[in-house]
Amino acid sequence: MTFAQLALICAVALVGPMLAVQRLARVPVVIGELAVGVLLGATGFRVLDSANSTFGFLAQVGFALVMLVVGSHVPVRDPALRSGAVRGLARAAGIGVVSVPVALLLATVFGTSHTALYAVLITSSSASLIMPSLAGRPLSGTALVEMVPQIAVADAACIVLLPLVIDPRHVGRAALGSVLVLAAGAVVFVGLLVLERRGDRRRVHDVSEEQGLAVELRSTLAILFGLAAIASVMHVSVLLAGFVLGLALAGVGEPRRLSNQVFAVTEGLFAPIFFVWLGASLDLRQLSEHPSAVVLGLALGLAAAAVHGLMALTGQPWEVAVLTSAQLGVPVAAATLGTTLGVLRPGEDTALLLSALLTVTVTAVLSPRVGRIASASGPAEVTAGGSPAGT
Repeated sequence: MTFAQLALICAVALVGPMLAVQRLARVPVVIGELAVGVLLGATGFRVLDSANSTFGFLAQVGFALVMLVVGSHVPVRDPALRSGAVRGLARAAGIGVVSVPVALLLATVFGTSHTALYAVLITSSSASLIMPSLAGRPLSGTALVEMVPQIAVADAACIVLLPLVIDPRHVGRAALGSVLVLAAGAVVFVGLLVLERRGDRRRVHDVSEEQGLAVELRSTLAILFGLAAIASVMHVSVLLAGFVLGLALAGVGEPRRLSNQVFAVTEGLFAPIFFVWLGASLDLRQLSEHPSAVVLGLALGLAAAAVHGLMALTGQPWEVAVLTSAQLGVPVAAATLGTTLGVLRPGEDTALLLSALLTVTVTAVLSPRVGRIASASGPAEVTAGGSPAGT
């Protein structure tokens, strides 16, 4: 990989923000980045080679950072996680149960052996996609308060489960690797919590800010890459390493300055590299040879919306129920892992991304309606915040 190619990647990645800010139909930034990757990669002009080791390594760094941002925006400290926990968790569990027979049906119809993978995809929600879509609105009322723990738990659980279901042949190794990464993340969380309560983190923050040392960012990156090293040695995706560290930061309370620094590093360079690489690795020409992959993608997306929508039977407003089907991080991770491990059928990686795009569309359509819902039945209030990752 050359500086010219890196310059090209950074330049074409600007298409993502350009599509996100135009007024007619705002498109998530990552969609634009994926699109230019498709155009310049295996599907299009083949200017970018996703098999290049340097390109692939930088993409993995971006993947870890993207998942760190996703984890850091799971609202683990939000009081709504406690006040709406029982019903929210029950609905998340209910969706998981219903998704299994639906996934089995899809796997049977399309002749694949990925029932567990499809079940995880259908069950997943994306807190970092749903909450920003409602950004700035005070989300009061029982229905919306109960939504927060539902999507937070589904998001976290599906990301942890994904490495276990993507390659059943090596589930034991993946389980051990996941446990080690989770244990290391727990140690990091305890260490950060101790530093926070002793006031050491604040003292380091003040000195770092005063002298422009970026100590917190350097420390965070060192921990992230350490967790990613454990994941790589154990043949577990770096997505889990990034997500676990993000959860640890969210649990302690990520400082705004660190959040801004991580955002700059991620969205300014490494996330665009990752999504352009992912788009470049997809060969959409295979869809002409495997049209069933298109149908599979549509079926997965519609199944996710339908299964989540069933929670309307429990008293959840149907707009809120369907909105919780929004997903992007888990399908992107599944496509990336599946491509790397070679466990997906031709065109299946593209089908997973197509299903995600359907749920993103659902989010864009329903979020204004959900933002106006304010039930008087509950006093709690959540304020939706933005997320730079958009996954």
